[in-house]
Amino acid sequence: MTRLVVLVSGEGSNLQAMLDASLPVVGVIGDRPCRALDRARAAAIDALVVTDVASLGDAAAAFEPDWVVLAGFRRLLKQPFLDRFRVVNLHPALPGDLPGLHAIERAIDQARGGDRTRSGVMVHLVPDEGMDTGPTLATAEVPMEPLATFEDRMHAAEHELLVRTLQELLREVSHER
Repeated sequence: MTRLVVLVSGEGSNLQAMLDASLPVVGVIGDRPCRALDRARAAAIDALVVTDVASLGDAAAAFEPDWVVLAGFRRLLKQPFLDRFRVVNLHPALPGDLPGLHAIERAIDQARGGDRTRSGVMVHLVPDEGMDTGPTLATAEVPMEPLATFEDRMHAAEHELLVRTLQELLREVSHER
């Protein structure tokens, strides 16, 4: 069976979408106590807090993952970790646009200033320490208008795109075996 370990920092709605889709999540690691860890525990999945990035690799390796999924994880991973695992990230922006934290809020601010009419989400590989720069696996465009519902529509797009992309990756892994 293919095994996913999910790294989290916040509410865990993307993790919940993965759990609702019955993806094979075997462990969840947070960089701090957070709601996402509660969601994992409620689904009877091992969940732990690892605040020291240097210890993160060993914690993830204990789950023997085929993939490590960054789902709202707010810390940059170092190359030794990235060399150990196949890592995929969900980012709430299109490729090359709004790297880093608070991408949704920054897109809204730009739209209010008249500088943006669209945004979107992407799932990409994380081969190195570049911020949201790895090879893109999938994207979904999300119009800014109506602005009042933009954040909710972005989250819905994140959930759908992440699940669909992971399902495709899992099919590829099963064909490799």
